[in-house]
Amino acid sequence: MSQIKRREPRQIKFTTNINPYAHGSVLAEFGNTKVHITASVQESVPPFLKGKAQGWMTAEYSMLPGSTHTRSERERKGASGRTQEIQRLIGRSLRSIVDLKKLGERTLMVDCDVIVADGGTRTTSISGAYVAVELAVKKLMDAGLIKESPLKDGLAAISIGINRQNEIIADLNYEEDSSCSTDMNVVMTHSGKFVEVQGTAEGEPFSIEELQGLLDCARSALEVVITEQKKVI
Repeated sequence: MSQIKRREPRQIKFTTNINPYAHGSVLAEFGNTKVHITASVQESVPPFLKGKAQGWMTAEYSMLPGSTHTRSERERKGASGRTQEIQRLIGRSLRSIVDLKKLGERTLMVDCDVIVADGGTRTTSISGAYVAVELAVKKLMDAGLIKESPLKDGLAAISIGINRQNEIIADLNYEEDSSCSTDMNVVMTHSGKFVEVQGTAEGEPFSIEELQGLLDCARSALEVVITEQKKVI
């Protein structure tokens, strides 16, 4: 049975309203990982939603050159498979807590740009994106464009894993992530419901008891993330 080595996430910081042009913006930092996130409102919806009296929410994700140990190329010819997977994860995670009918026929577009990647970029993006969306929704309400918040719950995410010494670690940095035998990403609402659990055995398969240990540790770490989110919203 795995023992928990680190239950707390790395140092978390959300710096809000860093972009004066976006409806909501935040610099999300988990340890050395830094992601610049904006939430922008477009007064239109995709063609498949026109006339249906509901809105849409989607996300884009990118890693900027210089965000990793070796310079990553800009994806000028289209998003890679990894990027598309992460974008879809962020988008569907956010849509799980939004009543799209209350948004009206408009789109909330979330952009997540990784400035520094030291593990957990997708979970940092999700946790920060929720903060940016909350700020954007408040701006819509202040402007009288919507009468009530379309947000049904809060949202946070964390990475977690089991290392080669059979220890559970929350909020993995790059070195920890690259050497883990099990890697997992957990997305959870503020009310404690799971939105997504992505777990993979990179080495030794994990047991049901280890899975429960991973989820318990993730819950503890996410309580800290949620507390930090609420401080800035």
